[in-house]
Amino acid sequence: MTRASRRGFTLIEVVIALTIVATLLVVMFAGLRVGLAAWQRGEARAEILDRTRSLAQILTPTLNAAYPYQRPATVREPARLLFEGEAERVAFVTAAAPFPTAAPIAFTAVTFSLEPGAGLAIRQKPLPNDDAFEHLPAAAVDASVGAVRFRYLRDSDRTWADRWDAAVEKSLPAAVEVTLTVMRGGHGVEQPPLVIALPVTTP
Repeated sequence: MTRASRRGFTLIEVVIALTIVATLLVVMFAGLRVGLAAWQRGEARAEILDRTRSLAQILTPTLNAAYPYQRPATVREPARLLFEGEAERVAFVTAAAPFPTAAPIAFTAVTFSLEPGAGLAIRQKPLPNDDAFEHLPAAAVDASVGAVRFRYLRDSDRTWADRWDAAVEKSLPAAVEVTLTVMRGGHGVEQPPLVIALPVTTP
């Protein structure tokens, strides 16, 4: 056996081998970290989409069934179309209540509004009633909603407005646009606008 065949690894060779192994480990763990971060982002997006879809399943049929309900005139007040549209609140009468009622009724007064620090509040009240849109305890509050914006489509000129005065317009808007900002990990993610048509706009 020659001296060359009995020679082991030199210190330089050992250092080079360890450096290669360390580099491979760094690359491997970096890849795992990137993969984990991508998976977490995907989970967050899926959760937000699921939350938005659930809200849309409440908002869409309820607003789509909005009805131009007129409160009868009284000694003190004239007849009034029950619809109030603001940037962060919409109150209206619908034939499809968002939540089941104790007994079947034709019409329900519903309010969707942003409660600061709480989320999207949903209120409902059976009609006929003296104060349709009174500030009742919410039937449900979705704390995942950090912001909401409503806009209203005027049918005559196809323009959007941030407010809707039914006493002036004499009708409901042709559609309501709802833009939700859903909170996730302390950050708000604005969702694409949801446009809901109101088929019946005049009494």
